[in-house]
Amino acid sequence: MSSQPLKSHLNHTLLWRKRNLWSGVLFGIGLIAFIDEAVFHQLLHWHHFYDRSTTEVGLVSDGLFHALSWFATIGGLFIFADLRRRQAWLPKRWLGGVLLGAGGFQLYDGIIHHKLMGVHQVRYVEDVFIYDVVWNATALAIIVAGLVLITRSKRDEAQQEGMLANGESSY
Repeated sequence: MSSQPLKSHLNHTLLWRKRNLWSGVLFGIGLIAFIDEAVFHQLLHWHHFYDRSTTEVGLVSDGLFHALSWFATIGGLFIFADLRRRQAWLPKRWLGGVLLGAGGFQLYDGIIHHKLMGVHQVRYVEDVFIYDVVWNATALAIIVAGLVLITRSKRDEAQQEGMLANGESSY
């Protein structure tokens, strides 16, 4: 392979890597927000998105939160569909992005919303500390799993590029 097509191929590969990651991150944010909304807000009734006012305000805030998570999910899936159409979907990188987005959002929720802004708690009990620890530790575990997948995908992709640069087939 001459250097110009290889350079063009590598530029496209870099673009697809970024899109795979962002598609996964958006989908992960939407997915974890949906799980939070469905399980903790609606099924368990542990909290609303905004609990510093009336129940009615809490329900409206849940609706806005749910709409925002849906936009993230749809945005991620539009990019995903484009990647599939172009045959540029990188499953390991995309799944790593999903986990990174889900864990990042959960950690953001646990630290910023729960503790710094105080818009709601995981649960309104006397000793919320254990709930906070489980919430944030789970978020960190999800982030680490996502980073491991992304790192492994980088290694796999670098091996494939090396094979292409040497004129070998990647299959």
